Order: sequence, then C-alpha cells, then structure tokens
Amino acid sequence: MENQTQIFGIRAAIEAINAGETIDKVFLQKGLKGELFSELESLINRNSINISYVPVEKLNRLTNKNHQGVVAQISPIEFHDLETLVMSVMESGKTPLFLLLDQLSDVRNFGAIIRTAECTGVNGIVIQKKGGAPVNGDTIKTSAGAVFKIPICKVDHIKDAVFYMQSSGIKVIAATEKTDDTLYDVSFTEPCAIIMGSEDRGINPSILKVVDAKAKLPILGEIESLNVSVACGAFLYEVVRQRLS
Repeated sequence: MENQTQIFGIRAAIEAINAGETIDKVFLQKGLKGELFSELESLINRNSINISYVPVEKLNRLTNKNHQGVVAQISPIEFHDLETLVMSVMESGKTPLFLLLDQLSDVRNFGAIIRTAECTGVNGIVIQKKGGAPVNGDTIKTSAGAVFKIPICKVDHIKDAVFYMQSSGIKVIAATEKTDDTLYDVSFTEPCAIIMGSEDRGINPSILKVVDAKAKLPILGEIESLNVSVACGAFLYEVVRQRLS
C-alpha cells in the first residue's frame, strides 16, 4: 500500500508538519518513547491532526522503509475553509446542500458517500479533524475520483459546523433512528445540511440536541439499520426528488 503520499520517520514527519503539509493522519507505534517522539506527539496535538496508535506490524504493512515507528499520510487533496465555502454557495444563488459526517471511520464508506454526494449535487462535505476516516488511496478509488470534484472541509468539531450552518440560515437535519419522523416527513427544499453518524455509534448525542430536525429511514425488515453509505444515498436522493418536484 506504499505510495507517494506517505512520509515515514519521526524527524521527516516533524518537518512536514512544520512546513505546512496537509497531513491527513499519522500512525504511531504503540509504546514508543523518546524526546523526539514526544516532540512529534505535541506537534500533532497542537495541529489537531488525526492520530492512531498501532502495533509495529501495521506500520510494516504500510511501508517497507525504516519508519522509526512513524508513518504520516499526506492528503491528496486540499481542504476548503468552511466559512468561505458556505458564503460562496450562498452567493451563487443555489439552494445549499451540505453533508456533515460525524466521525465516519471506514474509508470505503467515506469514498462511497463522496461519490453519491457528487452525483446528487452536494455543495460540500464537512468532516472532523480527529477521529474520522482519512482521505487516502482507498477513499479515492471508492469515490471513483469524486473526491477531487467536491469541496471537503475539516473542522475541530462537527458541532462547530452545525452552529455555523444554523447562523447562516441553513437547516441542519440529523439522520438518526432516534425519532418518529421519517425522511419523507421532512422538507429538504430549503437550504439544508444533513448529518450522518459513525458506523458504530451513530451521531453524537450532544450534536443531536442542537439540530433543527431529525429523520430516519423506514425499516421494514428484521435488520435494524442500513450501511451508512446506503442510508446516506437514500437521504440525498430524497433531497433530489423533493427539489425536482
């Protein structure tokens, strides 16, 4: 899986971060210690970079180079500023449609969602700096290249994006089973942003408290939920249906 978007080695990672490279995620070997390693950890935390502590075997699979317990992934895309993007969409005269992903962890789900979002006219996707799936080769492949066609923003916390959307006149709708309303009961014809939760936990309860509306998919079978990328597709195409009617 080694590619040109990887940096390996402690000092190389430090220099890349200090140089302003768009680091999407850093894999650190569990139990590693030392002054230089502590410096890197502090730098990662100060810059709110996604971090994962993994066994050395995982790092060895990522690269066959002398990684010194550190492999950093450079994002293949440039991330957009949320406020600038929202303002641009509002000024364009389009009816805004944004997608907020609350710590989605699977890169293939992420890529599939990006592909569907591009096909349904989503104006931008918002992800959290920490805890979510990285934009890597698997994301690009699963998105069929759509990752290069749709703006993606990173924020410190999804709740920051919720509040900014609301202050900009954009209704925030949570896709969650914790409601009696289905997506067919909610209007998507006005400016809106849809929040999709993580595969295992769904949407953070603190975020659910501040959204403008909640909606769920009607489930007629015995399995209680759909894959998040499939559910996202159903929501986005209901937006399309309503806006084309």
